[in-house]
Amino acid sequence: MPIRIAMIGAGSIGFTRSLMRDILAVPELADTNFAFTDISQTNLDMVTQLCEREIKANNLPATIEATTDRRRAIADADYVISVIRQGGLEAFETDINIPLKYGIDQCVGDTICAGGIMYGQRTIPPLLEFCKDIREVAKPGALFLNYSNPMAMNTWACNKYGQVKTIGLCHGVQGAHWQITSVIEMWAKEQGLLEPEAKLHRREVDVIAAGLNHQTWFIKVVWRGIDFIPLLPELFARHPKYSQTEKVRIDVLKRFGYYSTESNGHLSEYLPWYRKRPEEILNWIDLSSWINGETGGYLRVTTEGRNWFETDFPNWLKEEPPVISPNNRSEEHASYIIEALETGRVYRGHFNVVNEHHITNLPDGCVVEIPGYVDKTGLNIPTVGNLPMACAATCAASVRVQEMAVEAAVHGDVTLLKQAVLHDPLTGAVCNPEEVWQLVDEMLVAQSRWLPQYQNEVGPAQARLDEAVRNNTRVRLRSGQGAARLHTRNVTELAEDKAAARKNASAADKGDLVSKPGK
Repeated sequence: MPIRIAMIGAGSIGFTRSLMRDILAVPELADTNFAFTDISQTNLDMVTQLCEREIKANNLPATIEATTDRRRAIADADYVISVIRQGGLEAFETDINIPLKYGIDQCVGDTICAGGIMYGQRTIPPLLEFCKDIREVAKPGALFLNYSNPMAMNTWACNKYGQVKTIGLCHGVQGAHWQITSVIEMWAKEQGLLEPEAKLHRREVDVIAAGLNHQTWFIKVVWRGIDFIPLLPELFARHPKYSQTEKVRIDVLKRFGYYSTESNGHLSEYLPWYRKRPEEILNWIDLSSWINGETGGYLRVTTEGRNWFETDFPNWLKEEPPVISPNNRSEEHASYIIEALETGRVYRGHFNVVNEHHITNLPDGCVVEIPGYVDKTGLNIPTVGNLPMACAATCAASVRVQEMAVEAAVHGDVTLLKQAVLHDPLTGAVCNPEEVWQLVDEMLVAQSRWLPQYQNEVGPAQARLDEAVRNNTRVRLRSGQGAARLHTRNVTELAEDKAAARKNASAADKGDLVSKPGK
């Protein structure tokens, strides 16, 4: 019997098509029954049309059932995949713009920091509803694969409160693995160990990465028996590209001794040191790509991609459908996990799972990102042991923010939510306590339609803001667009380079072109 895979948030432009192609590239999974579901009928219809064309053009027996009835989609599913962005771009814009008024300059805002914490408050309630449906109508033991950010918070909530086995999946480790491969290739050619035209693949460089999603650290890097951990600070610092685009990561590498998996822009907003003074931000980032630290960069490229897709959609239907083949398979984990479980082929990757003494100097029960392998027996996770102390200290600060944010989201606890934001590293470096309290109140009011657990708190939050205005105790708000904000291009401007606009619109990983140089 074919397996059934439910995809929630299937109106996503990039992820749905990419994941479907990956799965269908496995011969044993060519007859998969996909159940696409989304709250937007329009988005669902557009993506379904594209996917059905691709299945037909490749003469595959797979089928798609598209429905806005989520429970119907999940019924009898073997696997459920979430790629939702709760609140869409409208809510995402407030994650960036409201904190900016309080001096918090974010590049992405989807993991921690003020934007990521509020993103979790919006996303955890629907994910717990998905878990309820999985428990009640999916096949027994159905596996939940979560791609929705904030990854660690969401996966934590689903495992603890959703009572469904949930694995969080991200491509950050793969992207950084390619960067490490690139600097080793540079070094190897200098040493005469590789021919000038040779290309090193990341599979040839053995790594162990461990930590938290978006704060994972390469604690082992080996090529041809050589330990590259001591060499990486020098190699990255003199790399012709990364020395300019990865200044935050290289500075942390120099001071910690370990390279972070996450991009320059992401990492800069999780730490208290690099974005707290507007006049210094440009010293640490690079504007050649949004992922290197642009203010609101991910919001910009995502907005441009969605606008272009909706405008250009008729032309997408005229394109020659892509060939679905193992040669075109992406590096996203989901299809490899499903392949391993269904066929027994072993797959090794880095996954977000509940810590059960896997990283011994981070608390049990939190969600960590660590290596593991999958086969017919299931997901198997080794013990990593202690992280290096500086890496563990950075992760420990984030873990406690995540913990408070998860509990606040589940219980609708405004005080705990404010305490989570107060303890966020960058927020704490920029804001005083009263600024945090008023920031959270403003965000509760602005995002109220996506926060069912806080419905009784929105009115009091607005009243507190009004009272602060009356009493002249409203904190000083900043004006402007941040230290490194770029213009969001309209459709006419995007049409000046249609190929680039289409590539951005269709990409599941918006940082793919800059983060995987050797692919």
